[in-house]
Amino acid sequence: MQTTSQFNQRLAFREAIGKVLYFVFLSAVLVGIIGLVVLLAQILVQGVPWLSWHFLSDYPSRHAEEAGLLSALAGTIWLMVLTAALTVPIGVGAAIYLEEYAPRNWITNIIEINLSNLAGVPSIVYGLLGLAVFVQFFGLAVLVDFQILGVDVYMRFTGFGRTLLAAAMTLALLVLPIVILASREAIRTVPNSHRQAAFALGADKWQVIRGVVLPSAIPGILTGTILAMSRAIGEAAPIIAIGALVYVTFIPTSPLDGYTALPLQIFNWVSRPQEEFRGLAAAGIIVLLVILLSMNAGAILLRDRYQVKTDD
Repeated sequence: MQTTSQFNQRLAFREAIGKVLYFVFLSAVLVGIIGLVVLLAQILVQGVPWLSWHFLSDYPSRHAEEAGLLSALAGTIWLMVLTAALTVPIGVGAAIYLEEYAPRNWITNIIEINLSNLAGVPSIVYGLLGLAVFVQFFGLAVLVDFQILGVDVYMRFTGFGRTLLAAAMTLALLVLPIVILASREAIRTVPNSHRQAAFALGADKWQVIRGVVLPSAIPGILTGTILAMSRAIGEAAPIIAIGALVYVTFIPTSPLDGYTALPLQIFNWVSRPQEEFRGLAAAGIIVLLVILLSMNAGAILLRDRYQVKTDD
């Protein structure tokens, strides 16, 4: 049997090991936090002097003093609206089907495994997929020649090409697995007793989903969707892969127009050798961070608001 002295020695050794590991883990956290603080401080020092109304309301220019990011900001807003319009109905609908309707068999298991894997695929892979499918394959122009009452009629159908719609569809593929997974987790949090109570009152399957499941799952669905959009807004690799325009001096007016976006505009400024454009890039990063933080804050506020209503 162990003596009291041996036990005390081992206890002191374990406490020493615990303190060492505590400082190791704390150091690991501090390295990340300090690095982030230093990076943010450098961006603020370089970018704040360039922030102005002119910077937000003017187009890019070869001269740093005249350059702005209006076209990139407008293109980013277009991308987010189109991406959300494509992603939310498909993602939430797929989550409802998988959780409420789909049978538990090997096909469903394969779909679930693929969804988990697709959520971790690098964004450049989606960019190459969008380039091959939406830009090149669907971007081909089709010429149709036919006759009406003996008169030759020529019609030309132009595909997506390097347009906002192709970029939005690519980003939708990127964030769709995230929306589906987040929506499924939100639907799973609804107690089964709520469903059974609705069925006991005579409601059918869709009435239960519409009146019981979705209102309770909305906070999680909104949070997952906004966070997915936050990821999409900061992605540069997919839109670079599909060939977005770098220098744009117009605001898109339709989904089939050319475009640029904030990540691509920042990348363009960083790649320039002049020191002034690095300040512009830092200012663009600040604008992008403000948008991202606003979206995350909106997700938290919407979640809390609907959560209170659900609890009541």
